[in-house]
Amino acid sequence: MGKDLVLKTLRHDTVNEVPWVPFSGVHAGFLKGYTAREVLTDGDKLFDSLMEVNKIYTPDGMPIIFDLQIEAEILGCELLWAEDNPPSVMSHPYAGELEVPCKCKIPKATDGRIPMVLDVMKRVKAEIGDNTALYGLVCGPVTLASHIRGSQFFMDIVMYPEYVKELVGFCAEVCNAMSTYYIEAGMDIIAVVDPLISQISPKSIESLFLEPFQAVFDLIKSKGALSCFFVCGDATPQIEVMCRTNPDGISIDENINIYEAKKITDQYNITIGGNIPLTTTLLFGNQQDNMKFIVDMLDNIEHHNLIISPGCDMPYNVPIDNTVATIQAIKQTENVRKMIENYEAVDEDIPVDLPDYETLTKPLIEIFTLDSATCAACTYMVKGIMLAEEEFGDRVEIKEYKYTNKLDIARTKKMGVKHLPSTYINGKLQWSSIIPSKQELIEVVGRCL
Repeated sequence: MGKDLVLKTLRHDTVNEVPWVPFSGVHAGFLKGYTAREVLTDGDKLFDSLMEVNKIYTPDGMPIIFDLQIEAEILGCELLWAEDNPPSVMSHPYAGELEVPCKCKIPKATDGRIPMVLDVMKRVKAEIGDNTALYGLVCGPVTLASHIRGSQFFMDIVMYPEYVKELVGFCAEVCNAMSTYYIEAGMDIIAVVDPLISQISPKSIESLFLEPFQAVFDLIKSKGALSCFFVCGDATPQIEVMCRTNPDGISIDENINIYEAKKITDQYNITIGGNIPLTTTLLFGNQQDNMKFIVDMLDNIEHHNLIISPGCDMPYNVPIDNTVATIQAIKQTENVRKMIENYEAVDEDIPVDLPDYETLTKPLIEIFTLDSATCAACTYMVKGIMLAEEEFGDRVEIKEYKYTNKLDIARTKKMGVKHLPSTYINGKLQWSSIIPSKQELIEVVGRCL
């Protein structure tokens, strides 16, 4: 039974196959013809979509909702909604003074969209909860702190560490409250989703955030549920300190070499999940590409303490056939290996003209992202870099290239970008998976004028 397979894997027991957990997110709505906004705000449409995921994709485990803005919205953030993506945070209520929300601001089970989510969780639990492991996803404390504080949060880490500890401590209490609501609604696993951890130095995580994360995972454990720590972006340097927060599992995306990361997680006896590429394979690849990726992964990695999943929330319009091919490769690996034994992937030859960086009349700042509309780390990278426009106006030029666009993928490859998000100035890498402070940004750009 799929549920037992996931739970045993997260408990580090020996199992006879690798579990499959699709992070279907707003893609669940795509299966039923609903927009992202509809599936994230209408309980009946969300429930219908989740039942479709369960029917078509036969998951061993699955999340109920993948939206890191539920808590932020309740805390006063204004959201920008999209038809094919989760909403993004547009305003930051604590962007002014160094202020921490009072404990009375911790969301109640009756606030915002929480009642809708809890109702759907209970309905899904009753319908398929005996056979499928159910994930409740909460916004991690660092990402939530950046939602309510804004891009200034990254400067705060350097300039006001005591304030940051207090703010993240509050956000950890929000995580605890949300985790409690979701566990009481029947969730087997609580995933603390904190994409911005990849943008924070391991030293800062250890000194400022280690204890709050440990408290969150301890709370989840004390209530009899299992836990996962989700991260996006190149969190390779952060994996070891993430392990020390004591989750049952860690889930990563394609920016991280899962083979090397698993060597670290295995030292801590932590399950690792991931990391099917979201765009190049799931969205833009074909069935053979997806089959080959899975077979190659399974052939080159030790299966104990392993869950296979997309690298993060699946793009809205991933072809159903591609996901089905992925499932076949996971569940019928030997048969699929024979089907693709002579298959060679072919890269699309999309011509890309790079600027002549030596003759530019003003600094060109190029931001390479997964997609700032859907990736929180990318959102705050773009917002941080756009401060250069506020400072220098039309004396600089800023462009974003998204890995959800085929032409931009080709450009990213031609530039040799290794990690997303990354920022280049005049064709030279300046920041890789690190969001600069406003002061550093202005100093660096100013030298290019």
